[in-house]
Amino acid sequence: MNLIKWDPFREMDDVFGRALPAMFGRLPMVANREADYAWAPTADISETETEYLIRAELPAVKKEDVKITLDRGMITIEGERKEKQEFKDEKVHRMESFQGNFLRNFALPDNIDEKAIRAETKDGVLTVYLPKLKVAKPKAIEVKVH
Repeated sequence: MNLIKWDPFREMDDVFGRALPAMFGRLPMVANREADYAWAPTADISETETEYLIRAELPAVKKEDVKITLDRGMITIEGERKEKQEFKDEKVHRMESFQGNFLRNFALPDNIDEKAIRAETKDGVLTVYLPKLKVAKPKAIEVKVH
C-alpha cells in the first residue's frame, strides 16, 4: 500500500472544480422553481449550415428514460438517471455522479423545422438535431421600363 501525502489545496481544488460549477449550474433551475430535479446534464450547442445541434452528456441514462418535448419555441430534455445498486462486494469511498431526475430547457430560434427534429444517443451523449427551415434564396429580377 502506498502512502499519499495529504494536500489541503488539492481538496480545495476539488471543492472549486466540482462543487461550485454544480451549484451554479443549478441556480437557473431554482430560479425557475424546478426544484424537483436533482441535476442538469452539461450540454454543448453548435450550428452547421443546415441545422443546430444540442449534445447533452447523459452517461448511464437509458434512452427509454429520456423525454424530449417541444413547446412554444422551447425544447425540453428531461429524464432520470437511476441509482446504481451494484455495490455488493464493494466499499464505496466517493460518489460523484448525480442520480435522480434531470431537466434542461433551451430556447430555439424561429428558423427551426419542427417536423424534422430528431434525436439519437451514442456513447453516453444525446444528440438532438434541429434542422433549419429551407428558405428560398432571393433572386434579383429585372424590371423592364416601358
